Amino acid sequence: MSTNTKSAPTIFVIFGGTGDLTSRKIAPALYNLFLDGWMPAQFSIIGTGRTKLTDEQFRANLLNDINQFSRSGKADPAKWDVFISNVYYQVSDVKDAETYKEFGKRVDKHNADWKTKANVIYYLAVSPNLFPIIASNISKAKLAEDPKRVRIVIEKPFGHDLETALELNKLLSSIFDECQIYRIDHYLGKETVQNIMAFRFANSIMEPLWNRNYIEHVQISVTEQLGVEDRGDYYDGAGAMRDMIQNHLLQLLCHVAMEPPVNFNADEVRDRKVDVLKAMRRFGPEEVRLSAVRGQYGSGWMKGKEVPGYREEAKVNPESNTETFAAIKFFIDNWRWQGVPFYLRTGKRMHQSSSVITIQFKDVPHQIFPNEASESWQQNRLIISIQPEMSIRLQVQAKRPGLDMVLNAVDMVFDYKGTYENQAPEAYETLILDTMLGDQTLFMRGDQVEAAWELVMPILSAWQHKKSLNFPNYSADSWGPESAEALIARDGFNWFTLPMAKK
Repeated sequence: MSTNTKSAPTIFVIFGGTGDLTSRKIAPALYNLFLDGWMPAQFSIIGTGRTKLTDEQFRANLLNDINQFSRSGKADPAKWDVFISNVYYQVSDVKDAETYKEFGKRVDKHNADWKTKANVIYYLAVSPNLFPIIASNISKAKLAEDPKRVRIVIEKPFGHDLETALELNKLLSSIFDECQIYRIDHYLGKETVQNIMAFRFANSIMEPLWNRNYIEHVQISVTEQLGVEDRGDYYDGAGAMRDMIQNHLLQLLCHVAMEPPVNFNADEVRDRKVDVLKAMRRFGPEEVRLSAVRGQYGSGWMKGKEVPGYREEAKVNPESNTETFAAIKFFIDNWRWQGVPFYLRTGKRMHQSSSVITIQFKDVPHQIFPNEASESWQQNRLIISIQPEMSIRLQVQAKRPGLDMVLNAVDMVFDYKGTYENQAPEAYETLILDTMLGDQTLFMRGDQVEAAWELVMPILSAWQHKKSLNFPNYSADSWGPESAEALIARDGFNWFTLPMAKK
């Protein structure tokens, strides 16, 4: 995570330069870093793709993207002219090793013009099946021979299962050192996620309570109102488990559950996250049946508009067995968390779009107040909202004003918008800057990815080999299948939702 330090001269090569990810996230992030003074004085951005474009055409396309997707609004003409003068386009077929020589020539030219050796970042904003091809061709063109200056950024999904993740790690490790490989998970760049560590380890009042003696259970929910949209072909081969839980939600769990690191060194922090994944209880066939729930959305109404069921979506198998919802109960078998359930839930076409971590503390050991004083009694909760609201709220009991002793829950809220005037950076801005600075704290290491796959493979295997006979089992604009409520209700709990502010 950056500490207001500019990076060295940098050449940024984007494979998939004309793709949706570049348009919506990467290009706006680079431009905002430039506006905020984070880009080095000498930088070059080279977009590449099969589409035949001139530099001018590519630049015009990026301007449209910035005007549409940048958090800073439409581009300032004077500043845009300075930024775009450092942007170029290179037609290239990623499967043709010969075309990679052109990147080498461009790097050599910039180094000669700048009279220095620049850092080179290869960003793979492409389909996952192209990751091995691009990495191999970078190696064949001898573009990865300087481990101190060359870095590669890999988007998720990192592998389709444990076997393919192992294969990809093996290939990348044969070409790059681990310190050169940046496996990006944009959730880790979100401000509220980064604040989990600050909240835990910068405040002395929290750490003594952060264990099985005081915490009853933990919930992590990432729900979406959207369906699969135009991603039906990808999603039907992935599902909620691969798309969300194996990466995003398990990373959030690691932030909540990790032991205090000795320092803020990237590998020290990532070691503690790996420790969590290794301590998580593995699933046998019976545990999968009792602790994991899957669902698939049917048709319904969202915001007054009729929407199709998953099996009616474009590019989706009409008899698909792919889950669009998953809820799982995990346990972490170590001294801090033994016996504390961690409930993870994610789904599409849900009633609300939100990403929320809820930590429920155990009840007071002895109730001194009369029943009439505490009719609305509620255990203390810490609620960390990642999106759409960015806040941390502690729910406590307090006396309601009046002559009678009546208690009710009140919120002590830290809200980003109400506390800070500056607009929070987008996650991709944080992660791209850290890539340029060579800081891997917020990126997944190879063993971390493999440990996450090892954990979820028994569930994926069980679901793959046993077709669900009740899909679809939840309607659009609901909170998922009834079995998800039963999963948590068996332990005496219920799923929490964040009360959203009225707009």
